[in-house]
Amino acid sequence: MVSRVRWIDVDCADPFTVASFWAEATGLRHHPDNRPGEAECVLLSGADIIEGGMLFQRVPEPKVTKNRVHLDLQPTDRTRDEEIERLLGLGASLVADERNPDGTGWAVLADPEGNEFCVERSAEERAATGG
Repeated sequence: MVSRVRWIDVDCADPFTVASFWAEATGLRHHPDNRPGEAECVLLSGADIIEGGMLFQRVPEPKVTKNRVHLDLQPTDRTRDEEIERLLGLGASLVADERNPDGTGWAVLADPEGNEFCVERSAEERAATGG
């Protein structure tokens, strides 16, 4: 037997705002009960809450240090660099640029509350350079 990841939980000060960023970033959809000011907001990966997704929960303490766990995003319909620009336009910030002149590498971004995540090359970009 194994376990599956049902929820990716994110502690934050403003669950609705952070959930809205991640909904735009990932294409997950807001649960119909999500409202600004709520203590928790859910993004759904499937038809209902049973399938899981991302959970954003209000906590009183601010983020202080680097995340111990983070998400790696891979764009499905654009290049890595186009995706980085899109996410920056949604409110992300650039933390570290690990892109190389030959097109390899990644960028570390942070969501509106400072939670880090990486943006990798698309599958097409990887295939074009052999991995």
